[in-house]
Amino acid sequence: MKRTHRIVSCLPILLFMAGCSQETTPTVQKEPEKPAEPVAAQYALQQMYITARGWAPDAQVLQMSSLDLKDVKSVDGKAGAWGCTFVTQPRHRTRPFTYSVVAVPTSGLQKGVSSGVEEVWVPGQARPFFIQAAKTDAVAAYATAMKKGADYAKKNPDMPVKLLLEWNKTQRNPAWRVFWGESVAMSNFSVYVDATTGQFVKIAH
Repeated sequence: MKRTHRIVSCLPILLFMAGCSQETTPTVQKEPEKPAEPVAAQYALQQMYITARGWAPDAQVLQMSSLDLKDVKSVDGKAGAWGCTFVTQPRHRTRPFTYSVVAVPTSGLQKGVSSGVEEVWVPGQARPFFIQAAKTDAVAAYATAMKKGADYAKKNPDMPVKLLLEWNKTQRNPAWRVFWGESVAMSNFSVYVDATTGQFVKIAH
């Protein structure tokens, strides 16, 4: 009887301890994933350049452009995705790279950096340049373009604004071309901003 009495008397203590162990177990709640946001051109360029150096240690920039995404809208010179073509002059080869904040399976766009097929490079109007020459980000170029093209932008509020970085033979330094329209060929208004100095260059119609 004494042994049974001891067991019964211990039951409340055991139940109390079991209750405490359940109450002290923390409930971990996952924070909702933040929506993807557009990124600056210099950040995307640096990410692509790191990968491009693995392909060709002497890789130079030939052309860079903003890419429109349905789910991540471009805003104030930032874009959800950027494309850049690099060149290795000694081997006469070129290769396209992309950086995207999200994956777009329908277009084959992957999240992060991805690369395309290497091709033969034939020198043309655009000249390769070292990444250090792109000191001015597209955000600053966009702001300058909005000031210089304020009247045109006001008259065409729904027209897409895109950015293209390249170094033409007529330019002193690589320049950002901020243009209105779906493509360069379809655009009738562009603002050029020096990518090295950040200075306004010209307006082209």
